[in-house]
Amino acid sequence: MKENAVITIISITIIVLNMMMIIVLDIKNAIMMATMAEIMVATMAEVTVVVMAVITVVVKDVAAVGAGCFNLINN
Repeated sequence: MKENAVITIISITIIVLNMMMIIVLDIKNAIMMATMAEIMVATMAEVTVVVMAVITVVVKDVAAVGAGCFNLINN
């Protein structure tokens, strides 16, 4: 009976440790996911800013070319 009790205690200990490990891993995954999400959002924001800047430059160039053509036609 003592052996059974020891085996039971060891089994319970292993199960508890496994559960703790799973919980820790879940927390790590949650933190990683949150970090990834933050990085994604930051990247998206940066990309948006860059795209906006490029669009602004392109629009200005097109406007300048358009104005130049308009002047040529009018003159």
